[in-house]
Amino acid sequence: MEIRQLGTQGLEVGAQGLGCMGMSAHYGATDDTESLATIDRALELGVTLFDTAEGYGPFRNEQLLGKAFAGRRDAAVIATKTGVAFGDDGTLLGLDGSPGYVRRSAERSLRHLGTDHIDLYYLHRVDPTVPVEETVGAMAELVTAGKVRHIGLCEAAATTIRRAHAVHPLTAVQTEYSLFERGIEHDGVLETLTELGIGLVPYAPLGRGFLSGAISDPADFAPDDFRRTDPRFQGDNFTRNLALVEEVRRLAADKGVTPSQLALAWVLRDGAVPIPGTKRRTYLEENAAAGAVTLTAGELAAIDAVAPHGAVSGDRYAPELMTTLGG
Repeated sequence: MEIRQLGTQGLEVGAQGLGCMGMSAHYGATDDTESLATIDRALELGVTLFDTAEGYGPFRNEQLLGKAFAGRRDAAVIATKTGVAFGDDGTLLGLDGSPGYVRRSAERSLRHLGTDHIDLYYLHRVDPTVPVEETVGAMAELVTAGKVRHIGLCEAAATTIRRAHAVHPLTAVQTEYSLFERGIEHDGVLETLTELGIGLVPYAPLGRGFLSGAISDPADFAPDDFRRTDPRFQGDNFTRNLALVEEVRRLAADKGVTPSQLALAWVLRDGAVPIPGTKRRTYLEENAAAGAVTLTAGELAAIDAVAPHGAVSGDRYAPELMTTLGG
C-alpha cells in the first residue's frame, strides 16, 4: 500500500486506514475473533492507521486495539478521541472540552490501549461552552509530555480549525466525506486544510455502507444498528439514495471494479487518507484494492454528474446529533 504524508507535521501512514468503531459498537453483532483477524490482515495489506475513540463501546474498542497491538505497538498508528465525555462506568455525560476532562480521558485511553502514547489524538466534537483554544492547549500539553504525538479535530468548522491550528499545529481533521457527503468542498473546510497543510481523514467514505451497493432494504439492519435512525436510510430518502447508488454501480461496472472500490478511489484521488470501517476481512481486502484504481478525467466527470454536491437525500444524522457538527 502507498505510504502518504498525513498533514505536514511528519506523520506517515498507509493511504487507507481502518475505522474500527463497528468492531465494538453501533453496527449490530460483534465478533472479537474476526475483528482481531481483520486487524492482522490490515497490517499485512499495509494499513497502519487504526481509528478508535473512547466512546466506541464505550471503551471496548480501545481495549480491543490494546489487545490487538500488545507486543507490537510500533506496527500501528493509533488514533483515538476525547471531548465526548463518559464516566468511568460508561455513562454518557455529553460534550466536555475542558482541559481537565481532556487530561483525564487521555490517561484513561492510554490505560485501555495498553500504551504510553497516542499517535493521533482528536477532539471528537467541539464543545461550544469551552473556547477551542483552551481544549487544544490541553492537548498540546499532552504532546509536550510525550503522551500524544499529533493532534487533530473532528467535524469542525473552518474558522474553528484556524483558531485551533494557531494554538498548536494540527496534523489532521477527520470529517465525513464521500460521494454521498461533499459539504467540505463548499463550506471552506477543504480549502482551509489545503492552505494550512492539515491532512484530511474522511470517515464514512462509503456512505455508511450505502455506496457498497450491498444494501437493498434497511429492514435488514440489526435492531441495534444505528443506521435505523439515520435519515438517509429512511422512507423516500432511502429510495432516492438507492437510485444514486445504482448510478455509481453502473459506473463501477463500466470500470470493472466494485462500487466500493470506485467510491474509495474517488476519495483517495487528492491525497486524503480515508478510514473505511469494517469488521470483516473480505470487505477489508476489497477496500484495500481500491488503491490500485486510477480514475481518468472523463471518469471523474461522469462521477460528478451522477453524485454532485447535494445529490444525496436526508441529513447526515438524526436531529439531536446534527447539532454537534461544524462547531
